[in-house]
Amino acid sequence: MNREIREPERVTPVIAETDVLVLGSGPGGLSAAVAAARAGVDTMLVERYGCFGGNLTHVGVEGIAWYRQGDTVDVEGIGIEFEQRARKQGAAEREVQSNSEAIHAELFKVVADDWIAEAGVRPLLHSTAADVIRDGDTLRGVIIQNKSGRQAILAKRMIDATGDADLVHLAGGECVKTEKEKMLGVTVMFSCTGVDKARFLEYVKANPVKYKDWGRNWDMETSGKEDELFSPYLEEPFEKARAAGVIPPGLKGIGGTWSTISDHGEATYLNMVHMNEYDGTDVWDLTRAEIEGRRQAMQAIRALNRFAPGFGDARLRNFGMTVGIRDTRKIRGRYDLTEDDVRNQARFDDSIGIFPEFIDGYGVLILPTTGRYFHVPFGALIPKAAAGGPGLENLLVAGRSIAGDAISHAAVRNMMCCTVSGQGAGVASAVSLKTGTSAAGVNIAGVQAELRRQGVRLH
Repeated sequence: MNREIREPERVTPVIAETDVLVLGSGPGGLSAAVAAARAGVDTMLVERYGCFGGNLTHVGVEGIAWYRQGDTVDVEGIGIEFEQRARKQGAAEREVQSNSEAIHAELFKVVADDWIAEAGVRPLLHSTAADVIRDGDTLRGVIIQNKSGRQAILAKRMIDATGDADLVHLAGGECVKTEKEKMLGVTVMFSCTGVDKARFLEYVKANPVKYKDWGRNWDMETSGKEDELFSPYLEEPFEKARAAGVIPPGLKGIGGTWSTISDHGEATYLNMVHMNEYDGTDVWDLTRAEIEGRRQAMQAIRALNRFAPGFGDARLRNFGMTVGIRDTRKIRGRYDLTEDDVRNQARFDDSIGIFPEFIDGYGVLILPTTGRYFHVPFGALIPKAAAGGPGLENLLVAGRSIAGDAISHAAVRNMMCCTVSGQGAGVASAVSLKTGTSAAGVNIAGVQAELRRQGVRLH
């Protein structure tokens, strides 16, 4: 039987008021906050962990643009600043499989701190959204929870960049969620020290792996053009480990990609633990995933010790701060992106930016090797209110929870595409304030004009 506790009415102190409030500081939220501030409005960025950066810093995903090949037509605007600023501050080096930068997850915490300070964004860490504040049919702010208790922040515009559409969910907006059995797997990133770089790279050179090899342990569809490209994918050591009993034979989720290996023997962003049937909006699933993921990561390290030349003396350096989540709630939007859109270069009058034809998820891998790209529409950032429910006119969404089907999600969930929706949401919020409209009702021509001023490619 489900038991309930009824809480008494409480008085919640208002700790801040702002023009634009951004919840969540991953590439989508960070881009939204910087874009809004650059458009000339007071902006506040609230994050539940102790640093900004989302999957980049919290999980340790260093490859923000690992899809980028020689003929890729890529995003412009704030997205490319992630690499530029990281490089300038010594927090990046060449990524091994693409024309991009591998961003140092720990150092980027400082890069993000400096970036939002330069932009004039007000930061607040260690705070989680607990509820929304309404005045009749209008959203007026957010209730947060932190070590100081329950507090309120009032805002004229809000951007949900939580990745899980938390604000839209709390506000009663329409959301969809893939069945847990079909959700994209969660990952535990880890890094090792004590790697013999030269010996490992000799092994890689002698045993080249291509993208077509990703399909050994799962069904995967490609377009064919990426099949022969080099991939930093490791499977042989784990197959040997399964045969030797170091890894249970049925545990197929151990195996994956490596990234940067420093001259000092540090191997970072080891993306080698993939686990299915965990829901990132269920705290019990999250608890199980963190514990099981660390257990499997240690099995992966033992396998590398035994069967990956150069990793014989390697030891764990660190885990990511949290398990990596790819797939939870997605909003229903004014426009829901489709598989056809991301596969066939969709064009939209309300474009807020472009993204290459890059799809990674649900058994599909397509890399943008031929210059193809699609438009990201503003309509996918506008959440639908539930039938008969209160309005959401001043709430926009940025990041992986924008509206669309499964395959479109496999495109827009990628960190660089999150910067596109983030910059669009931040600019739209600011322009709507300046022109006296709602966020959802803002004139798209004005939004596009400011995006162009900020260096965004729209078409």
